[in-house]
Amino acid sequence: MSDTTFYSPNLPQLASNGPDRPVQASAGSISAIIGRIEEAIESETASIKSDPKFDIRSSNARKSRYLYELNRAIKGISVRDFAEIHRDAIVRLKAKLVANEAVILAHLSAVTEVAGLIQSAIERAETDGTYSTNAFQRA
Repeated sequence: MSDTTFYSPNLPQLASNGPDRPVQASAGSISAIIGRIEEAIESETASIKSDPKFDIRSSNARKSRYLYELNRAIKGISVRDFAEIHRDAIVRLKAKLVANEAVILAHLSAVTEVAGLIQSAIERAETDGTYSTNAFQRA
């Protein structure tokens, strides 16, 4: 897979400070990346709730691509500067991630429960009781 197919064409143009100096993005491009991450999280949260055929693999790939973009954009920016400039966006994103986590955990719990029910049904269908463990236990 080439870089052009995996990474977003919306990657901000980073200003090069020379071959050995870190690159930095503008606050606007970082805000745009954070906005795309928020949209991806909101979309995933809504889709998990409403679409049984939601493609979580492609959603994860999209989120990974945006996080890669964010990591490249903030390279060379101190954590303190980043937090001060983008505090509101970070707080919004954190709230959306908390809601997304709750939906994903509920989804995984439901999948686990359904898998357990299917496993129990298969086990009941495969046995006629002749060789069950209960038959060999002492009374």
